[in-house]
Order: sequence, then C-alpha cells, then structure tokens
Amino acid sequence: NLERMGDEANKMARMVRSIIESGAPRSLPSSDLRTAAELASGLLRKTLDAFARLDVKAAVAILKEDDLIDKEFDGFVRKLVTYMMEDPRTISPSLDLLFLAKAIERIGDHSKNVAELIIYLVKGKDVRHTALDEIESAVL
Repeated sequence: NLERMGDEANKMARMVRSIIESGAPRSLPSSDLRTAAELASGLLRKTLDAFARLDVKAAVAILKEDDLIDKEFDGFVRKLVTYMMEDPRTISPSLDLLFLAKAIERIGDHSKNVAELIIYLVKGKDVRHTALDEIESAVL
C-alpha cells in the first residue's frame, strides 16, 4: 500500500505538470483539489504515525477521515460534470483534473488499507469490508 501511494504521488506530479503545460482554464474548480490533497497528505502522515505506534484508536480515526476524502471526491466530480455540461470546451482539462482527483482519493484508500492492517496486527481482527460502527465497537 505504501508503494502504491508513492506511485499515485508520482502520477499526480506528472498530471499536474501536464495540466499546467496545457494551460487549463482558471475557471475550473482546482482549489477543491487543493483541499482534498491536503486532507490526503494529512491522512498519510497520520497513517504512518499510527503504523509506527501500532495505534488502534488512530487507525479507526483514519478510517473515518477516509470517508471525508471520498465525500470531497464525490462533490468534486459533481462540480466537474456541471462545468463540462455548461462549457464542452472544458471537457479535456476537466478530465485531467478528474484523474488527478482520483489519484488523491486513492491515496486515502491506501491509507485506509494500512489502517485496517494496523487493526489486524494489534487486535487480530480482519475489519476489511466491515462497517465503521461495527469496527469501533469491535476494537475500541
């Protein structure tokens, strides 16, 4: 999962360079991406810290925070679709931003996977594919 996060970060760097070089319209909602990227970056830091300390409470908090990143992603996709419908000339740069947003969302997903592994390491419970409220009651 950590290697995959690195791969996503590398892909994001290449995409950002491409978006800048292509001169994407300033009207596109790129500031929303900044928010999601900051959430994902913070989540990655928390994930590494939780892993180093084998902290189950922090791992559960990471699972919750991944849901926030997922919601940011969903909202961003809705905004992009609106922009593309209003001005078809923005379709190509919007798709570039969409792929960038998906890479950010994937970093959150990989952080969540690591958090689930932390819970398994410490508690011996496989919480993959388990609802968050069930995880909380089972491990905290």
